[in-house]
Amino acid sequence: MFARISTIITILFFAMLAAATAVPRTDPPPATGSQCTAVGGDVNCCNSLQEASNPIVGLLAGLLGIVLGPIQGLVGLTCNPISIIGGGNSCSSQTVCCTGNNFSGLLVIGCSPINIDL
Repeated sequence: MFARISTIITILFFAMLAAATAVPRTDPPPATGSQCTAVGGDVNCCNSLQEASNPIVGLLAGLLGIVLGPIQGLVGLTCNPISIIGGGNSCSSQTVCCTGNNFSGLLVIGCSPINIDL
């Protein structure tokens, strides 16, 4: 009985250790809106920016019927596109550059926060 409990505790310890290990990014995220469009991304204003591993992201993706698979990085939630030309738009939430799939703005994959003066 004690051997089973210690085995379970050991497995849980290593699972938590693996989940807490950060993987460094190899490419720096775009810093401005013009750099975002240069890499093929879209500038968005998102209400929330979450890690892809966040259970909320998984729940929302499941409700939308989206299979995320092994995605790493940030996911934008409830996003609206911003036009960086003309400067008529403003974002009171998080301005991001997203290079992944956009699911009607509810879920946008591959986002990085950017600084933009609109």
